[in-house]
Amino acid sequence: MTRISSLAARSLANFVEGLVVAVPRLLSGLIFLALAYATVRVVLALVRRSIGRLYVGDRELVGDLIVTLVSIFLWFGVALTFLKVLGMGDIAASLGTAVGFIALGVSYALSEMIEDTVAGVYLLRDPDFNVGYRVEAKGVTGTVAAIELRKTRIDTDAGDRIVVANREIEPRWTHDVPAEAGDGATGDDAASTAD
Repeated sequence: MTRISSLAARSLANFVEGLVVAVPRLLSGLIFLALAYATVRVVLALVRRSIGRLYVGDRELVGDLIVTLVSIFLWFGVALTFLKVLGMGDIAASLGTAVGFIALGVSYALSEMIEDTVAGVYLLRDPDFNVGYRVEAKGVTGTVAAIELRKTRIDTDAGDRIVVANREIEPRWTHDVPAEAGDGATGDDAASTAD
């Protein structure tokens, strides 16, 4: 009976000692999460506002992509720091390394999709490549109907809608500048080639 009461007393003492160590860390973690939540919300609002001024209209997709990437980066940093505040720095370091390797693998697997998205950002920002412009790209000639992050839709003179991956368009395309955008020049005189 003495051994059982001694074991129970030691277990209770260890539990109380663990609580004394864990409670301040937990409170620090909760305070950190509250401050991090407020900070991330403010930072994302500022990023969204500044990106919203740069990317308007049909270019809002690019702004949304940037805001989403910044949000993921910030919240991942908050999660790793939260683990560190709780005293789990080794787990945070391992998690950060593992996620880095997973991201590397995913980026390799999705390399064509990423290439389309990057090319789409360039095409959306290019003032010489807009909806309504006549273009020739990858053997397709027609009017740009839509520019998306991964694809561009071109309406041909025959009435067909052709969908072309942005990575195939961005390296080389030609178009006729509309007469009002070319300072009175005709469309044939103002033909230009993308860099």
